Amino acid sequence: MMNEHGKSDSPVVPAKPANKTGQSVAELVEERGLTKGNAVQQNTPRTQSRNREVSSELDRVREIAKRERNVKFTALLHHVTIERLRNCFFDIKKNASPGVDGVTWHQYEQDLESNLERLHSKLHRGAYRAKPCRRTYIPKGDGRKRHLGIAALEDKIVQRAVAEVLNSIYEADFLGFSYGFRPGRRPHEALDALVAAIRFRKVNFVLDADIRSYFDSIDHGWMGKFIEHRILDKRILRLIKKWLKAGVIEDGQWRASEAGSPQGASISPLLSNVYLHYVLDLWAHQWRRRHAQGDVIIVRWADDFVVGFQYQSDAERFHSELYERFKQFSLMLHPEKTRLIRFGRYAKRDSQRFDGRRKPETFDFLGFTHYCSVNSNGKFQIMRKTIRKRFVAKLRAVKGELLARMHWQVKEQGLWLRSVLLGYYAYHAVPGNWERIGEFRTQIERMWYKTLKRRSQKSKITWEHVYKLAKRWLPPARILHPWPEDRFLATHPR
Repeated sequence: MMNEHGKSDSPVVPAKPANKTGQSVAELVEERGLTKGNAVQQNTPRTQSRNREVSSELDRVREIAKRERNVKFTALLHHVTIERLRNCFFDIKKNASPGVDGVTWHQYEQDLESNLERLHSKLHRGAYRAKPCRRTYIPKGDGRKRHLGIAALEDKIVQRAVAEVLNSIYEADFLGFSYGFRPGRRPHEALDALVAAIRFRKVNFVLDADIRSYFDSIDHGWMGKFIEHRILDKRILRLIKKWLKAGVIEDGQWRASEAGSPQGASISPLLSNVYLHYVLDLWAHQWRRRHAQGDVIIVRWADDFVVGFQYQSDAERFHSELYERFKQFSLMLHPEKTRLIRFGRYAKRDSQRFDGRRKPETFDFLGFTHYCSVNSNGKFQIMRKTIRKRFVAKLRAVKGELLARMHWQVKEQGLWLRSVLLGYYAYHAVPGNWERIGEFRTQIERMWYKTLKRRSQKSKITWEHVYKLAKRWLPPARILHPWPEDRFLATHPR
């Protein structure tokens, strides 16, 4: 155990040994190579000097976490300094919705230093009390609504600060195939790893998995036990328990939280990763080493993960045992969103031979539909296109926003639409998806024309006029990302 000076003051309690990382392509897809660089990216301060001051405080913690995988940390709260709280405050969006206390970012900033000193004092005196989350809903792509828990501003600040401290430890533990909600890891890295793994390993079957109501199903008892594998600072443990038990307020009524971690809370992404690290990641990594007869690859982003198999027998056994594994920890695979399909270089041949399908099945991951294809040389190629439902949902959202800006000046509308397109291209402009991004720009141009026509019954706007406006303000559709295999191999030259 480590005291606040970084020295050992009690025996170290053994924990699970670290998993080894081999040199094969499968392990390159899931190695910890990126984690090494991410450990120093925990904090996101506003200046370089602040970055050096804040990150240096956790350097010792990171070094110990990497070097001693069994150590349990007993003194961490002193790393939650006023400086760290200040940085976390400035990292919060200024226009974010307030929590149950109604305090906004701008109100809190008016007397910031005094507020932070008071908050820091309450934390270290044990007088801090977590407030319930305010329940709100956002629409999902399938027409349903996803509920979010909006934390009070001070809870957001403290949760961010504690998450930074804990990330310095858990980044040494998390496995390489876990990408979601981790510092320095982006969705396209997970997408690249998945494509490279399927192409370069012997993958013939894919388990496209999704956990039903994951954030609502996290068991608080198991969460506490998992955290205690690494954290024995009682003050940190009490903070986490307070946040999990704070409850939610909806329509003026308070409701206790017996399970789950509220989506939208700053601490929830880290806690969700810790939970699945012990429930899924470590178990799956050991399963493929001990039980798999062929190649097995894994890529996970939060509660959405894909597992590839060489043999159908491995895939079916893993699927069955994963169901039982999740059941032990109050989790359940979504029956409609979890599928075992043929996918890979022989999927078209085998689908026709064994399943009577003209084309192999597809699966969705991180906003893209993945399907089997061939390149100009006739070689196997994984292609991706934007999921149709999300494509339509995005256009509807832009239409509503454009109508709200109907009476803006044309220049202001053009600048806004330009930012929308650039943001869409930044994520979706991948090789093979030109048709979708081209259609997206075309639909934006049509929406703009209809919106300008509605500004006045005497409008004389023509297509020729809008075409000139679009040529001036709307960037053309073009592919911005390289092929995923090329980028992955450039990032992992081994």
